[in-house]
Amino acid sequence: MLALLQNPAMASEQANTETEASNAHVLRVCADPNNLPFSNQAGQGFENKLAKLLGQTLNERVEYTWWPQRRGFLRATLDAGLCDVVMGLPSQDTMVLPTDPYYRSSYVLVYRTDRKYGIHSLDDPKLKHLRIGVHLIGNNSPPPAIALAHRGMIDNVVGYNIYGDYRKANPPLKLIKAVAQGDIDIAIVWGPMAGYFAKHEAIALSIFPLINTAQDGLPFTFSIGLGVRKGDEGMKDKLNAALALKHDSIQRLLDDYNVPQVNTVKQPAPVAFID
Repeated sequence: MLALLQNPAMASEQANTETEASNAHVLRVCADPNNLPFSNQAGQGFENKLAKLLGQTLNERVEYTWWPQRRGFLRATLDAGLCDVVMGLPSQDTMVLPTDPYYRSSYVLVYRTDRKYGIHSLDDPKLKHLRIGVHLIGNNSPPPAIALAHRGMIDNVVGYNIYGDYRKANPPLKLIKAVAQGDIDIAIVWGPMAGYFAKHEAIALSIFPLINTAQDGLPFTFSIGLGVRKGDEGMKDKLNAALALKHDSIQRLLDDYNVPQVNTVKQPAPVAFID
């Protein structure tokens, strides 16, 4: 101890070694504390359950850094060294080193089953006469909004901020509620959100994947994996092995959360989704 007190460099080196040792059996995860069906601070999201499953498989304790998944999320958390993995990011996200994907989903159409619209495509002419809800991400227009604009549908489109009022639980739920309550006729929603929230509505809601958008040149379907820091090949390999080992359990988990899954499709070019 006296030697450490006399030699700050030695003390610092030992502290770093102790920190590394204490982290050796910890899976450090960055997640949003209010983002069902993916994650929340109560551990109710399927990404929370996935983290727990992987932690058990790796014999590691899961520790969270909670941070709203907004602009700058990755810079403030993963890149800052506060954690080692983000549980759900598009596999083509250029801001991270992605693992193998563990599911593939798409944007979906959502409408009340009792309306019997029979709409399975954005090219259905009935859409021009319906109120269409879409999630907006800050000032950015997601693929559904752009695709609708390409088809001349602007005045009948209603935007819902995906972040919403963060003081309330599950901000994205507002769009699904609007469909169930009849405030809008149809919504275009990222599949896992639609499947989970629709399952919990009292009124039956129909869901149809949107996967044929070649004419738009827009990505509607994404493979989702885990994201680790660039260069952390060891963490990537370790997580890939755990994902493969627990494949069947992960699929059951996704089914429990009613996550719509689609078959393999051609992936769009790499792009930064969040930073």
